[in-house]
Amino acid sequence: MPTLELNDEQVLDLVRQLPQRRQEELLRSLLSEQWGAWHQLSGEGQEAARKAAADRGLRWEDMTDEQRLEFIDELVHEDRACRG
Repeated sequence: MPTLELNDEQVLDLVRQLPQRRQEELLRSLLSEQWGAWHQLSGEGQEAARKAAADRGLRWEDMTDEQRLEFIDELVHEDRACRG
């Protein structure tokens, strides 16, 4: 049986031609294949954020979403202050 080779954009164009219900089924199927790995990684990230906050005398659970975002941003960029 011959193999049809398509680039990513061609595949997306074909998917977009599917009825909405079939697109949703395809999305659910793709997500379910990746859910386990994503869920584990997400949990590890949350635990690391809690520990980083505790190491700095903060309680992750008491922080608002905005405070959490600011805290993560500071963590990501704190090595820049050391190099500057």
